[in-house]
Amino acid sequence: MPPTRAKVPRRRSMQWIETRAALLFISPWILGFLIFTLWPVINSAYLSLTDYDVINDPNFVGFDNYVQLFQDPKVGLALRNTFVYLVLSVPTHLVVALGLALLLNGATRATGFFRTAFFLPKMTPPVAVGILLLMLFNGQSGLINGFLGIFGIDGPAWTTDPDWVKPGLVLMNLWTVGSSIVIILAALRAVPQELYDSALVDGAGWWRRTLRITVPMISPTLFFLFIVDSINALQSFTEAYTAFFGSGNTTYSNDAALFYAIYLFQQAFEFLHMGYASAMAWLLFVVIMVITAVQMLVTRRFVHYEGGRP
Repeated sequence: MPPTRAKVPRRRSMQWIETRAALLFISPWILGFLIFTLWPVINSAYLSLTDYDVINDPNFVGFDNYVQLFQDPKVGLALRNTFVYLVLSVPTHLVVALGLALLLNGATRATGFFRTAFFLPKMTPPVAVGILLLMLFNGQSGLINGFLGIFGIDGPAWTTDPDWVKPGLVLMNLWTVGSSIVIILAALRAVPQELYDSALVDGAGWWRRTLRITVPMISPTLFFLFIVDSINALQSFTEAYTAFFGSGNTTYSNDAALFYAIYLFQQAFEFLHMGYASAMAWLLFVVIMVITAVQMLVTRRFVHYEGGRP
């Protein structure tokens, strides 16, 4: 029988009460989003059209800041450094995380201990990682070159040679690979064992099982990490800034480590060019959006979903 007229208003009243309760519980997040995220984004869009130095009132200049972006040679240098770091860092990070996760997945004992051990470095403050980079990769007294010297290998000047600054940062970034290992390990545990059993019956070896079963089955997780790591690489700041630009550091090859986020920070908080820095922030936003869209269009067809495409 259809619901009576008395029951329909009561049901709607209950739904409204539940909705109000839900809005009340999430109201701290809503307020935080509006005040600390949405409003700064809108305000930065306005400031990008002004000449603003924090001290004086904003002076509207139209698109002059955006025109200056394409005339500033350091913007091009910072973008090149960032893209090179992106190309070097993301594949290295994924390959190392996948390899270590496969090792952990095959372990029968102490898996929990090693999972925790790999993840703990992720808790290290990024500033400490930047300082650690200088200690480990110092060309003369660093531990990395000292270890290479045991095998008769003359290590490069990681922190002064422009050709080795970004590879050193990429290697240092592996210090925080633990979070990706944990995510990939969770995906590996979800792969049906029946697929491996069938492959073993067919005589497939470890490499063939990995390439034909493991990688396709965890491809959504790899795709997610690929996107997230790319966005993080484009916004890379703390470690490189601490190692090469902190406390007036002029010892090392700064230009090779001048990432886009670092140059944006300098314009905003060292030179007080807030309007220009806001324009740089919006350019970075557009770059991230475009690169992410291209990645999704190009790589999504290689991603296997068990229930079909989402």
